[in-house]
Amino acid sequence: MRALHVQNLTFTWPGAENATLRIPNLSLAQGERIFLFGPSGSGKSTLLSAIAGVVDVSPGAILVADKDVGAVNGGARDRFRVDHIGMIFQVFNLIPWLSALENVLLPCTFSKRRRARAGEDPGGTARHLLDELGLSDPSLVSKPASELSVGQQQRVAAARALIGKPDLILVDEPTSALDEAAKAAFVDLLARECAEAGSALLFVSHDRSLEHHFDRSVDFLALNGGAA
Repeated sequence: MRALHVQNLTFTWPGAENATLRIPNLSLAQGERIFLFGPSGSGKSTLLSAIAGVVDVSPGAILVADKDVGAVNGGARDRFRVDHIGMIFQVFNLIPWLSALENVLLPCTFSKRRRARAGEDPGGTARHLLDELGLSDPSLVSKPASELSVGQQQRVAAARALIGKPDLILVDEPTSALDEAAKAAFVDLLARECAEAGSALLFVSHDRSLEHHFDRSVDFLALNGGAA
């Protein structure tokens, strides 16, 4: 089973004259880690939104875990997303008044599949992930997300994406606020945790200093060569 298969994907924002995405083919095997690089504003984030079902795409253009993203609509698409995809974005989208632990457990609240795959004790699994990602201090785990540093929030977002072993992890420019050492450490941790979970990883960035952490690199401009 492929974690992701994109074929003949075209996407144009409403009102735009030209397509933002025109991608003939992109695939990730289960457990594969890909670094997708390209300049800011080139459409990389739009591709992740399309894969996640946040924007509408044609049926057959995107398969995640052999499921057709474009053929699923409404609430079923939301359930599909939380069942199969973990997401880490530059803005981490944590619930500010919930604790770090409660934020990590959110996918288990909304997805029976993620809840079952998190094991008999999802809370223990969440604590283990936070510990592995460098948040072992109980006082930090119980803190509201709004009181955590940027680096700590980033680790909470990563643990939330990883819990329940989703088929695919999508990561969009998550290291822009970190120094070089912290960037490398975070990517190492993320790659290791994805390998342990068996999750495929599509990591989008303009920072090519990070690409040696991945199985292969893909040039987004070359991949998306048909778009204006």
